[in-house]
Amino acid sequence: MNVLVIVADSLRYDHLACHGPSPAETPNLASFATESLVFENCYAEGLPTLPARTAMWQGRFTGPFRGWQSFEPADLPIAEWLWGRGYTSALVTDVYHMHKPHMNFGRGFDEVYFIRGQEYDEWIVDKSIDVADGLRRHFKPCPSAPEYLAHWRRNFEQYLRNVSGRWREEDYFLPRVVERAIQWLERQRGRDCLFLWVDCFDPHEPWDPPEELKAKYDPGYEGIDIIDPVPADVAGYLTPEELQHVQRMYAAEVEFVDRWVGRLLDAARTLGYLDNTLVLFTSDHGEPLNDHGVVRKCRPWNYEELAHVPLLIRLPGAEQAGRRIEAFVQHPDYAPTLCDFLGLDVPPGTTGTSFRPIITGECDSIRDFAVTAHHGASWTIRTDQWTYQMMLRPAPSPQGVPLEVPENPADRFGAARELFNRQTDPHEQCNVVDGYTEIADEMELKLRRFMASLKWE
Repeated sequence: MNVLVIVADSLRYDHLACHGPSPAETPNLASFATESLVFENCYAEGLPTLPARTAMWQGRFTGPFRGWQSFEPADLPIAEWLWGRGYTSALVTDVYHMHKPHMNFGRGFDEVYFIRGQEYDEWIVDKSIDVADGLRRHFKPCPSAPEYLAHWRRNFEQYLRNVSGRWREEDYFLPRVVERAIQWLERQRGRDCLFLWVDCFDPHEPWDPPEELKAKYDPGYEGIDIIDPVPADVAGYLTPEELQHVQRMYAAEVEFVDRWVGRLLDAARTLGYLDNTLVLFTSDHGEPLNDHGVVRKCRPWNYEELAHVPLLIRLPGAEQAGRRIEAFVQHPDYAPTLCDFLGLDVPPGTTGTSFRPIITGECDSIRDFAVTAHHGASWTIRTDQWTYQMMLRPAPSPQGVPLEVPENPADRFGAARELFNRQTDPHEQCNVVDGYTEIADEMELKLRRFMASLKWE
């Protein structure tokens, strides 16, 4: 059996049409969902980008141990594990964080293809390229954070240089990732025991889709075309019209992802892979779009809009097509589940759990809660009924920009303890911790006991 994993960075669960009404049109993934198992309660464990991939690749819960860091010498990511069991593998990605010096996130793959230039990747360094017009048309500084103006302006200038040679849709980073992945599949055609991981940075910001999608999602907009807002509080920064434009540009990016993921899936079908390939589509995390008053990942908050991720798994031959699974599953479960389907033992140290028994009908669930963490900053636990979130200490933003942290972390990051009723408040807007302190205490105890039970050896 072959395995094809497709990751779309920062893709919100609620922006796929297979999960209900969506601001984005996603016909290709909706069609793929009819052939797949659709998981309704998949949650990220370690946040954001690199901790999420550490959890996926190592099959381990990272919360108490790992933040934003490289693999360590004793680590055993799934690509290395499969390499030792006869699998031919490739990683195709434009997630430049994995390619930064010392990050070594290509370990174990036979072939690695990094598409350069996404976001603030220091790829095109020619300072003579004129970015003034791009700054004027697309960048709005945040008045509440003037000390970071130079930082974010410099970041966006780098992005503008990176896209200065882009003329056709095929020049965008996402199409280049998909086309390189298709080329690899073409070269391997007819072979078995293949492992291909396609990791797309879109729909991660900057939200800069082709012009025809911009026009489709926000026709007639005449304000600043903000495609890369500063991570910040929305109040005092974006006008209602600008916020709506940002939200619509994100939705346009999601359709752009759907278009090109659809081409990859069509190619896999045309090349004859789907009868003998498990295809897994997912995301590392979602994206805040003013759900809790902020835009982008500027706080270590594990709310629904960031933690809930899509997960679609197409079994070979579309077995169990369209079945929906309500059980909690998480990123650390991916590696043991793939090993289980391939008939392999799991890497030593794995703390995730295979959810293949749920798929085969041997059990209804593998756990009764899901946990999500920003290492050293916040822990969250979700059950069917409740979400409980606790702040651990003041911390910098996930982007690594130092924040001026007051003595009371609640002044910057929100309440130290929050409790939400998932049945009546699915978007986690009303903190009821003061009225349900016993439940909050029970949830915190369950969360602390689980984290204390984990080991990383």
